[in-house]
Amino acid sequence: LPGAGIGAHTERCPAAWLPALQLLRRGSKAVTRHWKAMHFQRQKLLALTEYLPPRPALPPRCLPRPAPRQQQEDGYARVLRAQLEATLRASRMVAVCQYNAMADEDVATLRHFLRRHDIHVKFVLNEVARPVLAQSKLRNLLPLFVCRNILLVSPEPRAREMLRVLKGVPQVNLLGACIDDTILSRQGVENVARLPPLEVSQGQTVAALSLLPSQTCSLLQRGPAHLTALLEQHIRRLRGAGGAAEPPPGPGTGNH
Repeated sequence: LPGAGIGAHTERCPAAWLPALQLLRRGSKAVTRHWKAMHFQRQKLLALTEYLPPRPALPPRCLPRPAPRQQQEDGYARVLRAQLEATLRASRMVAVCQYNAMADEDVATLRHFLRRHDIHVKFVLNEVARPVLAQSKLRNLLPLFVCRNILLVSPEPRAREMLRVLKGVPQVNLLGACIDDTILSRQGVENVARLPPLEVSQGQTVAALSLLPSQTCSLLQRGPAHLTALLEQHIRRLRGAGGAAEPPPGPGTGNH
């Protein structure tokens, strides 16, 4: 009986057993779209109605090239360049130094010792300094602006004091300078530092200039003085010879 078969199968299998369920799809997939060639009349209609842009009067290769678009200048960079121009204009000494990494305390100490001699430290970017130097009298210093640099500026030439301070700071290396509109290398700056002070140079110059007129005056006076001495000697000789030939005048004779 069917009931007996089901009951018998139930008795053989455990209570928790479930038969495996598998779903199999049989048959081919339904394809609803197939490629179909366009009708010949439609092809002709699309070819006739295709948009053709008008040809230019001049070919593109004959037209002038468009000018490159200029980038808008940064306002902050313009302000920095203006400040640098004013600083260079008011400074008689501009030194370019290579700057290596230093602690903030060492930088503050360097600024302090240089400021005591009226020398100021300026941190400038190469992008800001190059356009300014290219249009000024310091254009020959452009090859020195390669890495990170600093400028030491002063309204008076203070080469001796600057070298004395930089001697104790190995992180700052002097590359070149412009002193009184003269471009100098490091050796040139050292030679300028060995020169005597301005007051001593002025005294030496005045002494040298006054020596030449005094020598000229003595040379001009030597001839007349020598001639005068010769004439006086000649007169004395004539008087001596005349006195020996003529008798001396008596007490009764008078000279008229």
